[in-house]
Amino acid sequence: MARWGFRARLSTAATAAVAVISTVSAAGPPPAAAPGPAAPTIRYTEYGIPHIIASDWEGLGTGYGYAAAKDNICTLARTYLMVDARLSRYLGPDGKASPGEHQDTTTNLNSDIYFQRINDDRVVERLVDQPAPNGPEPEVKEAIRGYVRGYNRYLAETGAGNITDPACRGAAWVRPITEMDVYRHAHAEIIMGTADALLDGEVNAAPPGASVSAAAPAASPEQTAERIREAMAASRQSSMGSNALAVGSQGVSGGTSMMLANPHFPWQGKNRMWQSQLTIPGKINVTGASLLGFPAVNIGHNDDVAWSHTVATVSPFGLFDVQVDPLNPTNYLVDGTWQKMTSQQVTVDVLNKDGSTGKVTRTLWATRYGPITTSVQGIPLPWVVSAHAVRDVNMDNLRALNTWFRLDQATDVRDVVNTLETTQGVPFFNTIASDRKGDALYADIQATPNITDEHADSCLTATGRLLFNQSLRLPNVPPVSIFDGKRSACDWPDDPNAVAPGLLDPHKQPRLIRSDYAGNANDSAWLANPEQPLAFPRVMGDTAAPRSLRTQELLLTAQNRIDGTDGLPGRGFTSSNMRQLLFADNSRAADLALDATVKACRDTLFGLVVVDGNLVDISGACPVLAAWKSHKYTSDSRGSWLFENFWAFLQNGQAIEKLPWRIAFDAKDPVHTPNSLDSGNSAVRDSLARAVLSLRNAGIALDAPLSAVQNVTRGGEKIPVHGSIHELGVLNVVTPAMIDGKVDIAFGSSFIQQVRFTAEGPPEAYSLLAYSQSADPNSPHYADQTKLFSAGQWVTERYTEEQIAASPVLEVKVLS
Repeated sequence: MARWGFRARLSTAATAAVAVISTVSAAGPPPAAAPGPAAPTIRYTEYGIPHIIASDWEGLGTGYGYAAAKDNICTLARTYLMVDARLSRYLGPDGKASPGEHQDTTTNLNSDIYFQRINDDRVVERLVDQPAPNGPEPEVKEAIRGYVRGYNRYLAETGAGNITDPACRGAAWVRPITEMDVYRHAHAEIIMGTADALLDGEVNAAPPGASVSAAAPAASPEQTAERIREAMAASRQSSMGSNALAVGSQGVSGGTSMMLANPHFPWQGKNRMWQSQLTIPGKINVTGASLLGFPAVNIGHNDDVAWSHTVATVSPFGLFDVQVDPLNPTNYLVDGTWQKMTSQQVTVDVLNKDGSTGKVTRTLWATRYGPITTSVQGIPLPWVVSAHAVRDVNMDNLRALNTWFRLDQATDVRDVVNTLETTQGVPFFNTIASDRKGDALYADIQATPNITDEHADSCLTATGRLLFNQSLRLPNVPPVSIFDGKRSACDWPDDPNAVAPGLLDPHKQPRLIRSDYAGNANDSAWLANPEQPLAFPRVMGDTAAPRSLRTQELLLTAQNRIDGTDGLPGRGFTSSNMRQLLFADNSRAADLALDATVKACRDTLFGLVVVDGNLVDISGACPVLAAWKSHKYTSDSRGSWLFENFWAFLQNGQAIEKLPWRIAFDAKDPVHTPNSLDSGNSAVRDSLARAVLSLRNAGIALDAPLSAVQNVTRGGEKIPVHGSIHELGVLNVVTPAMIDGKVDIAFGSSFIQQVRFTAEGPPEAYSLLAYSQSADPNSPHYADQTKLFSAGQWVTERYTEEQIAASPVLEVKVLS
């Protein structure tokens, strides 16, 4: 394994420490590494990126904790308040909390009740006490011990009253943390795929007569399944996503492989990413980004491997329909015997309106399968004849910490697969990777419920069967199971090949290693590469079904570049053209439908359309759309915003294959079908009229440049943001929303990294943190990379010690 940057000669001059190293050739084994610095050292380079070097894991964690707190202490402190179930105590019970993927999904009180039950049950404490692989590896424990020391040191040096971020300056809830706070935060991130859908239903569940939700009228199995499916689909469309593309030796022009990481994570709150480099000479040298508060790299590269994650199509939870006793609805039937639900009183402190402190207590209910819920994604599941219990595949998962620490040290893509299989810690994510040897990997190996196709066929209820199968027909929507809880045999069985109870055998989960490319844009594993379709249990997603337009765009971008048919010079990927293609902001929807839309506009008699009781003149839209020949969502594009509104009205939450295409989806040609929009269909004309009316009512010109309507405000300055929504098939996804009373980006390109390996020498990499390193408006790194993102520019990474030392803005902090 090649190593660069580990023969360090450390010297100290005044208060600065500068590391000098010599380069190690890949041709031979590395020499013995010199010991690391006596104290953890943070070297800041351009854009506030910290390069942390230490002699051991605890020191590495200390540097990480200090630097993370310096940039984002308010975001972190509020997160620790959340997992400690004390939001209501300090911020009031009616405030909004964000325990899952989305922003402001529940109240502080509901969030506190949810996490207090987990804390009362000592869920995380029990996991920490287990031996690996189910408990944390020793190096994980050491790093987290150091992280706590570093975070608390920064807070002690600064003092809550001197924090520069007004979001928490002087707040009583900014406090020193413990190791358990960090583990609870990690656990909350691991289970967040379930929280948005089920948290409110769990904390409000009560027997018939005791709650409003229990009195909701029962719907038919068909109605319930369709409503849940629609709600899950809507949530998924406006949630986290990602693109990732690994290119092997046969797909690059120069070098051995390349990797493009493009996660679409939130721009606010606990799910922000933060960039760092972590080095222990002779042990680890990794750079990339992690979710705030994780003293490891979640997405990044080391000397030999680069990897990323994308949100997968596995549902991290399943439901069990349990028949209840009509005279005592807290009794439920299993294998012909009545069993008692367990009740648990959960109490949290709340801040009253008069400033006093009170308490709120709720009684929560659970079965052998898990907690009772009375809703899924806001859709009622009445507790009447039966009740529904939740099993979360990640509730007993802290293994993800081990997964990421080991990925940080991987030597090739086969080592990545081994890590995924032996930890099964990845929660609801795919993994895409490339290595120095020239291989490209796609793997959907994660914590998956052990639901084989046979088990599903045997145990799904009528509603569950409809929901499971409907979800399989929609790209991006996980197949949610509802099993017959009357039969204990319908619980998820234990598999001897799995790491933990109830998990699917990792060897049954899909993976693909190729020398051309493998990628994912949040559809199932079926077409990681169209030349080699994958098969897998239905619980992991669909096969032979339409792909999203973004998946089509990713696959076409990869294949056309490798073939040299995309209009750019040469064949194969280079560092330059890979970055160029991501920020081209091309819309697959426009490629497929713009010409037909223009024709529909021009064919409209007198340009007049009656829609929703309005007479709309659409004639002005025809030349605007016809002139938008690039099909790109660049900041200077005109007509793109009009088309985006048109497409939103046309699709209106429907699956892509439901639009009025002349050529239907064909599983034999899934990347190019469906296609040919029917310009004569009235839905096309009416959707365009609605878009024109919408823009005129908002005072937006039909030919307004994208920069005039899609931007973010930082420090009083409006910064244009290029890219567009997932539905338009643009790789550089950005999802605008109203946040705290102003337009911002809710989800979108966050940490972006492009890595190129060669046979010898260190990796060549470029990166960008779209929302910048700090959420503190008074930080110099609050918007600096956001401006780069706006301009389509990237940061050239400093990875080796020579590169770090050469930074013209180098600042060094020694934590002696």
